[in-house]
Amino acid sequence: MERQIMQSWRAILPATACATSFYPRIPPYVSPTVHQRHRVANQRLTFSSSSASSTDAFHKFLASNKQWHQQTSSSNPDLFPSCAKGQAPPLLWLGCSDSRVPETTVCNAQPGDIFVHRNIANIISPHDMSSQSVIFFAVNALKVKHIVVCGHTSCGGVAAALGQAKVGGTMDAWLMPLREIRSGLQAKGIFDGKDDKEKAMTLVGANVQRGVDVVRKNPEVVKAMEERGLTVHGCIYNVGTGELMELDTGEGSEDLKQRMESFKVQ
Repeated sequence: MERQIMQSWRAILPATACATSFYPRIPPYVSPTVHQRHRVANQRLTFSSSSASSTDAFHKFLASNKQWHQQTSSSNPDLFPSCAKGQAPPLLWLGCSDSRVPETTVCNAQPGDIFVHRNIANIISPHDMSSQSVIFFAVNALKVKHIVVCGHTSCGGVAAALGQAKVGGTMDAWLMPLREIRSGLQAKGIFDGKDDKEKAMTLVGANVQRGVDVVRKNPEVVKAMEERGLTVHGCIYNVGTGELMELDTGEGSEDLKQRMESFKVQ
């Protein structure tokens, strides 16, 4: 099925394909010695919010924070004082608000390692001032070296965009870009013969590719890519296995030339 999904992405978005291994670039951002030194601090407390009642969940989280603070301060006494001095994360993460995809946890990172913007279904739009402001600050003030657009399996936003039911509130308008991608996939026959799970994975990948394209056309990103080698990546996180996969979102020389001509501003 994965092979069919990758072939579908190539058909609608020629440069897109799933890598055969986990996303290989994130772990080196925090040195192995730091990971070893923080191994105890990085262990997450076992607490299931689903098992907690609505009346005690918040206070259990407060108690868990105190325990985490004590453990981290003991195992890595320099972490919090270092965070208080400022931040210099090498990576901006543009992901989904889904509670199952906490970027710092899934990347085995520490506070201060990743700058973050998340929204429903990781939809990146040039008209969304929230995400565009985050990108501007990350690129110009923090000088991040990498930007990651990350989607995930079992995405509720993707499921809604594939369905016909009205979601309600602002959600129907928010999901419009996903429905537009869905429409393009259907028009090209990419969904033909696919079951619901395959359609969902195809839309997840296409949405990540669209997000990468939008980010790469951002004038600040265009400038940083040209002047200091900023790179933009696309990933999918599997909530059922905990694995992070990188997509092949590279662009050809002609695509690069057209992008520079159209979106580079002085």
